[in-house]
Amino acid sequence: MASSSAVTSVAIRRRRAFVEAPAESRFDRRLGKILLHATEVFYEKGYEGASMRDLARASGMSLSGLYYYFESKEKLLYLIQKHTFSTIVERLRERLDEVGDSEQRIRVFILNHLEYFLANRKAMKVLSHEAEVLQNGFAAEIATIKREYYRICIELLDDFKRAKRLEFSSRMAVLSLFGMMNWIYTWYNPRVDANAEELSRGMGDIFLRGIGARNQNSTRSKKFKET
Repeated sequence: MASSSAVTSVAIRRRRAFVEAPAESRFDRRLGKILLHATEVFYEKGYEGASMRDLARASGMSLSGLYYYFESKEKLLYLIQKHTFSTIVERLRERLDEVGDSEQRIRVFILNHLEYFLANRKAMKVLSHEAEVLQNGFAAEIATIKREYYRICIELLDDFKRAKRLEFSSRMAVLSLFGMMNWIYTWYNPRVDANAEELSRGMGDIFLRGIGARNQNSTRSKKFKET
């Protein structure tokens, strides 16, 4: 049998884990709410127009309390961007692990992107309009996550090119795809437009047919010359 001291030690560790875990989750939930309120303020007033007092009032914190956790509104914008891009990349990786077909993987990329941003349209506007605000270390960290997201998309397009024996600029295709997806907040109306799944299917059709059009035209021209 285990000694009484060993049993006591295990019991203490378990009690600590029980006590400490909820405290961490409460902090995470609190942080999530603060970032949500900050997103609302940046959405309504813009980054330059929003003050720390506005952000404190919206989050229900005192101004000194907000400064204690976040030394500047730039820190809040950084956390909004970090949370958004990290979440998108993590969800994408999980989904891509379950799909092998090169075309379907591109469609998964589009669906993952649209689902998140349609559920967080205010955050999408803030990210699009305030993309150049962050400086120094904050900017570098967000840029690293963005580059990883871009790299994943480039690899998906390169795999698709090889599988379908197509010729097109992966860079041009990726940037065009991001342009198509990122500006959806300027026109999307949930009362008349399709949901994320249907929208991603249609957008995927347009995009995939577009990048294959050059090869189709080349094939038609070759056949015409041969006749």
